[in-house]
Amino acid sequence: MKYYRCPVSQTLGIKAYSQRCSLPVTCKSAASLKPVRSVHFPNDVVFQDCVRHGELERIGRFIRASRVKLDTIYHSGMAAIHEAVLTGNLECVQLLVHYGADIHQRDEEGWTPLHMACSDGFPHIASYLLSLGADPELENECGEKPADLIDPDNKELLRLFGLAVND
Repeated sequence: MKYYRCPVSQTLGIKAYSQRCSLPVTCKSAASLKPVRSVHFPNDVVFQDCVRHGELERIGRFIRASRVKLDTIYHSGMAAIHEAVLTGNLECVQLLVHYGADIHQRDEEGWTPLHMACSDGFPHIASYLLSLGADPELENECGEKPADLIDPDNKELLRLFGLAVND
């Protein structure tokens, strides 16, 4: 275990007092030692955070070093590709697909990345997934297809799925 000296006592020259006094002193002794603490998170937790923040270089390093599996379902109930879609970051989605993420991967409720792109209103990601062959007919556990989740005000997604009504 590593230890460090109390920085307050070193910089202010506080010395240990044998008597009690009413002065507020944050360190009881100039020689007081405290353990250094460090927190380590599992690779999956760090990787998931990188995906959420779109840290493409770090994501690539994790995958190339085989420190994560792209089909892992996290505590959130989703895989990395689902997390990337929810951020709306097309480059992140493309990177994960480049490294082998499954565009038909289902989360705990049977949602595919295309379901999420439609539900959250990301036509650029939906278009990309469709261009790769994502199946628009797959249903989630509630029997919903991706097109069923499109907000009626999202004209771009409606057009993409051939559901747009001419104004």
